[in-house]
Amino acid sequence: MSELYGKANGICHGKGGTMHIADASVGYLGANGVLASGCVVAPGVGLSIKRRGTDQVVVTLFGDGAANSGPFHEGVNMAAIWKLPVIFVCENNRWASTTAHGDSAAAKIASRAAGYEIPGETVDGNDVLAVWDAVRRARRRARAGEGPSLIEAHTIRWVGHFEGDPQAYRSKEEVAEGRRTDPIARHERRLIEREVFDAARAAEIRRTITAEIDDAVAHAEASPLPAPQEALTDLFAHWPWRE
Repeated sequence: MSELYGKANGICHGKGGTMHIADASVGYLGANGVLASGCVVAPGVGLSIKRRGTDQVVVTLFGDGAANSGPFHEGVNMAAIWKLPVIFVCENNRWASTTAHGDSAAAKIASRAAGYEIPGETVDGNDVLAVWDAVRRARRRARAGEGPSLIEAHTIRWVGHFEGDPQAYRSKEEVAEGRRTDPIARHERRLIEREVFDAARAAEIRRTITAEIDDAVAHAEASPLPAPQEALTDLFAHWPWRE
């Protein structure tokens, strides 16, 4: 949370913000505002895994708009050639910024997997267990040395592409559908129906999580901003101000 607030004690010292956040200590190698960039980073990580001989698997997530850019092809193609342990997950939320998926894609994204001779499947991205099953299958293949998989998870974006987006390009019914099929609420109902826990336990979990978030926000708001001279640290290289 401190990182989201741009504070000095953030995991990227306040320089990653919301779009370039990373934490290698937990295996999260970073987000990037450049479309489909993860599709070419992931095969590099996968090659490292293969050369080191570990059972790790790398997962990269991207949107349906990113799937129509060059790095998607380059990354999936390379991972398929070298049989790298990579899982490509496309979160298809129907919109690439303000462009409808149906207006920008000639075929289902999952069907493109056939061109690389790897498995591709489409799942309900708002169903926790459906996504879990698909990723489990892909992980099993990756660890067996069988190479990458492509998963297209259909979901619905609740908010606009940017702050203040009027969303005049889509219907209010679509947003309502997205909220109605909220994956957290759906999974909660499923667990209650299966008597894994009851409504009281679900409410307790929700209160605990809300309290944890509130504590994180309070911590971030009370944390210091980076000093001005820190602008030149954590850089690969920088030009001197003068010769």
